[in-house]
Amino acid sequence: MQLARLLAALLILLALSLPAMAASDGYIPAIEYLRLAPDDQRSPQQALESGDWQILNEQTPNFGYTRDQVWLKFPITRPQTTNLLEITYPHLDRIDFYLLRDGEIQLNYQTGDRMLFSERPVEHPHFLFPFQLEAGHDYRILLRIDTDGAMQVPLRLWNNRSFFEKTSVESQVHALYYGILITAICFNLFVFLALRESIYLYYVLSTLGYLILIGTLNGITYQFIWPALPGLQSNAMVLSIPLALLFTLMFARSFLKLEQCSPQLDRLILGTILLNGALAIALATTVIDYGTGIRLAVALAMPSCLLLTVVGPIQWARGNPQAVYYTLAWGAVTLGSAITAANKYGLIATSFFSVYGMQLGSAFQAILLSLALAIRIYHERQEKVLAQEAELKALEARRAAELRLMDQALHHPLTGLPNRSSYEMRLNELIRSQRGKRFGVVIIHLDNLYAVTKTLGHRNTDRILELASKHYNAVIKDVPGAISLEQTDNRTFYLASLDPQTFAFVVDADQALSVPRIVLRSIEEIRYPVDFLGMQVPLNPQLGVAFYPTHGNDANTLIRRAVIAEGSDRARDRGIAYYKSSRDSYSADRLTLVSDLRHAIDHNELTLFLQPKLCLRTRAITGFEALIRWPGREQPVRPDEIIAVAEQTGLIKPLTRWVLKEALEMRGRLLEIGWDAGIAVNISPNNLREPDFAVFVQRLMQSYQIHSGAITFEVTETSMMQDPTNSLRALNALDAAGIPLSIDDFGSGYSSLSYIKQLPAGEIKIDRSLITDIAEREQDRVIVRTTIDMCHSLGYTVVAEGVEDEETLSLLHDMGCDLVQGYFLTRPLPFNEMVDWLGNYNPQALRSRISAS
Repeated sequence: MQLARLLAALLILLALSLPAMAASDGYIPAIEYLRLAPDDQRSPQQALESGDWQILNEQTPNFGYTRDQVWLKFPITRPQTTNLLEITYPHLDRIDFYLLRDGEIQLNYQTGDRMLFSERPVEHPHFLFPFQLEAGHDYRILLRIDTDGAMQVPLRLWNNRSFFEKTSVESQVHALYYGILITAICFNLFVFLALRESIYLYYVLSTLGYLILIGTLNGITYQFIWPALPGLQSNAMVLSIPLALLFTLMFARSFLKLEQCSPQLDRLILGTILLNGALAIALATTVIDYGTGIRLAVALAMPSCLLLTVVGPIQWARGNPQAVYYTLAWGAVTLGSAITAANKYGLIATSFFSVYGMQLGSAFQAILLSLALAIRIYHERQEKVLAQEAELKALEARRAAELRLMDQALHHPLTGLPNRSSYEMRLNELIRSQRGKRFGVVIIHLDNLYAVTKTLGHRNTDRILELASKHYNAVIKDVPGAISLEQTDNRTFYLASLDPQTFAFVVDADQALSVPRIVLRSIEEIRYPVDFLGMQVPLNPQLGVAFYPTHGNDANTLIRRAVIAEGSDRARDRGIAYYKSSRDSYSADRLTLVSDLRHAIDHNELTLFLQPKLCLRTRAITGFEALIRWPGREQPVRPDEIIAVAEQTGLIKPLTRWVLKEALEMRGRLLEIGWDAGIAVNISPNNLREPDFAVFVQRLMQSYQIHSGAITFEVTETSMMQDPTNSLRALNALDAAGIPLSIDDFGSGYSSLSYIKQLPAGEIKIDRSLITDIAEREQDRVIVRTTIDMCHSLGYTVVAEGVEDEETLSLLHDMGCDLVQGYFLTRPLPFNEMVDWLGNYNPQALRSRISAS
């Protein structure tokens, strides 16, 4: 549609122009010419008398670029209607007009574009020479012309009324033409200012260059823009040619995107741009004179126009969509420019198309390229819209990917539960937003999952974990005070997965503790085996609990302490345990304690206290139990804490070896003062798992053969049950080395008599928990009496721990207990104090007290 409108406008332009030419009343006379050298100074009369006059065969005198002066003469054949001579080429430097009547000069004008516009006979873009004729005379016109530019003199004789009627129509045509160019310039300048894209500026400058060039060719600029500057008028045309081509080439390069599409053509265009730019600079600085400049400008314009014409079809053939509009537009303007240039060189005759070819081509070019640029704006906007839509889709896809990655980063891949990071963020959020509340952080550790994996394989274990996570989440949902960790459209998560074996949840501590029975019922449901393919799979969940703010003020600390509680013996025995700092072997203070303990072992800063064992039958002190102490430490440490830290950190191995050596040294000192009594040493179950422990003891006892059979190893009943097979193997190896064995804390664990009777032990020590209350509780007395009788029947020596009063001592004596130890005799004492105590010990006084009680 736009192309049709464009062609219609061009047809209107032609329709307005051609009839005006056809309806003209002017005529071209028969012309004779005389060419003389530039420096020839002949007068008009001398020129007329010359015998070198020649008849002009063409209608329009056109001698191309020449420095010769040209004389023209012709008769006025219609004297009744003729009164005006028009020369339509406004770039002749000097014109001398002579009107001859009967051979005599009647009227003379002198004008040219080197003179002020106001000095012309008629102020018109063309050269007009008015005159009046009288009937009955012979009239001729003589013209003398010289110029530095093209020597062409398109002239016509007119009746002045007909001429101005014709020029009125032509003025409308020119107004339409200039209006088209100015509209294109303003529109694209506005677009450039809005978009700041250089291609629109190049087009504006290119079109402006053509506007100035054509306005200068027609004389319009001289009449309306610089009428008082004849020098500028002379240079404007020659300078506007390379400038117009310069910006046209720059526009073509940008419009066709040659730098990306065709690097070779791009380099050729750049070379032509440089040539036109150099010529424009030379002309602007007047390095080149006008005549040479106009020849060079026209000579360079021809290949430039040819290049602009060729580059379009080449890019069109290569599939460049912009090349279609470009080819049509610049083909028209190039053709018009070439016709006009050829006319200037005198290669083609002067006609409407040769005179106005550039105007017609540039008008077509201005309309079509403005349309093309408008379409380009539309396409660019469409491309931007599509690009924005694609970008939005990409952003949506990236957002979806980010959400998936975020979901994966915050959820366990197998169970889909919130993971550790998500759990910590939610817990910290609760702490920040509800500082006045108490929260319980609960850890669930599947203690038997490793065994299940080895039995059923990883795939089945994964399915079991999925079932377990759903079951636990459903159970926790009904726990009073349970707090949701995450809520989606499909489900609400109360449970988080910290790792494949560990889950966690959060409760309102006050609300949960207010209904302990419901909480215990939920714990039992969690501990219930998981139903998988008809099998009841025991996962042995162990729960650990830490409270905010009692046990920590941040998620990391609370989780760590709940995990410590979950790993405690109490959690293994009862299924759930609360964190207690006294049982935390992983605190910062405990790390310092570990370092100090290592230093104490290496530098002999520990010591052994002795507690005596009394034989109830003889009232004699028959042995001692060696108990470790740390006397030099600024902050006291309980003996059981020393042992716990040593077992957890691996220091139990060097500690036990130090204790054995120290006990042997102490017994040697006892022998020196006359006390031949044995010493019992407590052995950790960790020692029994050492592959070289029995070998070490054998070698140690070989170094102290005098103490053979006098050092007894006490092993607790509970510790042996942690690894009964390996413990039995190690104890048999020690028995073979001649080390007596005592079972400590008997009655506090869950060991079977069938296992105990397999142990190579000769002594059993009844736990203090059964001894302490036998004076008040009949049930305890029955248990202790039964235990003593049973052990005697099995051949064991029986030792009662924790004897603290005479009544308990008397009851044990009556029950037939063999040995006792406890605070009734003395608390554990350092070696020197024990020696003093032994020196003051009176068996007779003790016998009397027992008898009296």
